[in-house]
Amino acid sequence: MENVIQIECPSELLLGLHVNVENLADIVKLEAAISLFNKGKISYGMAAKWLDIPRVSFLFKALEQGGVLLEDSVNDFRRETKSL
Repeated sequence: MENVIQIECPSELLLGLHVNVENLADIVKLEAAISLFNKGKISYGMAAKWLDIPRVSFLFKALEQGGVLLEDSVNDFRRETKSL
């Protein structure tokens, strides 16, 4: 079962961004996924699954926006290699 989240959005925002409701929903979803990934709340695999895109595509999008795959810490290395 899919969960749906509704948010209010003024028409001025849509007009200012030159997008329709569906495009804004995609933008917000991508930005949320990248933010949650950057904060370590979700893995890149979970983010990619949520966005229904390949993992490598998500990584490129996240890295383009300043995301960091590994912060050179032992904990990051263990987390990322745990499933190998």
